[in-house]
Amino acid sequence: MKNIYETPLCSRYSSKEMKSIFSPDEKFSTWRKLWIALAESEKELGLNITDEQIEEMKNHVYDIDYVKAAEYESEVRHDVMAHVKAYGDQCPKAKGIIHLGATSCYVGDNTDIILMKKALEQIEKLLVNCINAVSEFAERYKELPSLAYTHFQAAQPTTIGKRATLWLNDLVMDLGNLEFQMSRLKLLGCKGTTGTSASFLKLFDGDHDKVKKLEKLIAQKMSFEECVPVSGQTYSRKIDFDVATVLSGIAQSATKFSNDIRLMSHLKEVDEPFEKDQIGSSAMAYKRNPMRSERIASLSRYVIVDALNPAITASAQWFERTLDDSANKRISIPEAFLATDAILSLYINVVSGMTVYPNIIKKHLDEELPFMATENILMYCVKKGGDRQALHELIRQLSVETAKEMKMTGCKNNLLEKIENTPEFNLTKEELDELIKPEQFIGRAKEQTEEYLGDVIKPLLSKYKELIGIDVNIAV
Repeated sequence: MKNIYETPLCSRYSSKEMKSIFSPDEKFSTWRKLWIALAESEKELGLNITDEQIEEMKNHVYDIDYVKAAEYESEVRHDVMAHVKAYGDQCPKAKGIIHLGATSCYVGDNTDIILMKKALEQIEKLLVNCINAVSEFAERYKELPSLAYTHFQAAQPTTIGKRATLWLNDLVMDLGNLEFQMSRLKLLGCKGTTGTSASFLKLFDGDHDKVKKLEKLIAQKMSFEECVPVSGQTYSRKIDFDVATVLSGIAQSATKFSNDIRLMSHLKEVDEPFEKDQIGSSAMAYKRNPMRSERIASLSRYVIVDALNPAITASAQWFERTLDDSANKRISIPEAFLATDAILSLYINVVSGMTVYPNIIKKHLDEELPFMATENILMYCVKKGGDRQALHELIRQLSVETAKEMKMTGCKNNLLEKIENTPEFNLTKEELDELIKPEQFIGRAKEQTEEYLGDVIKPLLSKYKELIGIDVNIAV
């Protein structure tokens, strides 16, 4: 049999843990757990359901007969009823009470919420470990001066560690958004075909208190505090959008990081991890491309665009229920998580294994620092008794001349030599060397890095210390 298409998110990029969360086994065993929770709760509230029936259902949570379920679905064209029938075949004593009073969304929507919560917990773990890895990088290079860039034009220097705090701050914002959305997740509950719980009210002979209690019991059994207060047949699809927005935010942060690494790689200031036998190009043997950072950007673009799917789906729902969400939802939500899982794994891999080249960084800084030092030089010379206006004009002329020579001939920056050899400045080489030390131009970059790591990151990592420690495997 020929190989058939499989999403690259599964075959190439995503982790075993995330693929497991959205696997058929996890989905359909959760359906069965929900049917058990429903039956147990209905029994506790007085319906004629036996312990023997519930025990039979519990004995067949994981041994799902996918062949039989597929056969039933080809007949009835309904995935939930196909699995009700397949489960009933395995549980003949409980067959008559499985799915009692429920609609398809009881298992479908509640399972989606449960799986999204598990997936967010996996993303949370990756995100915390990513923050930890970037913070270690920032600490390591907090004192290493580097050119900063605005518009990708050389600007006032910073440090490599300070630049990393910009990546960190984005990730911290993402973690806050993740925690907020995860704290808001509620089960759909058991609200019936149009959200009125009419079928359950009928089952309990009009007892409104028992119907309300039923939802509370189910939520407790599925490890949730509560169910959504009102709904149609489904929970509001805005919940899916809110979750996808968290993933989009992470993708945005990761793209900014990956773009910075790609630019620094072009400058030869860093290299991302590169295996001994890795090939950069099939044609150009010397190439060492930042392919992992490029992959981060590529997958992130998918996640950012994918967030439009639940946005449009939420806006397009009719009255209490419409089915144009289903096919889109079962693709867009799992794949957004699979891609984000891969993105964060790559992020951790790159920032943890990146090689930094201080000498190249210094070389680039030295090429531009003489221009940046001219204001300090001017002020120093005026303090020694020089004429501010005359010296300013001399520096302007020498700077313009030097910049033109560098561009026309490719020569190195010799502005400092010209200043040293201009008698009006009255400066020695030793004085000039002191005036252009990089440490004098980085402002509070080192201190800001230390303060941010100490005041923000250290307490955050302490809060999440149980999540720290993860192995990421980049297969290709």
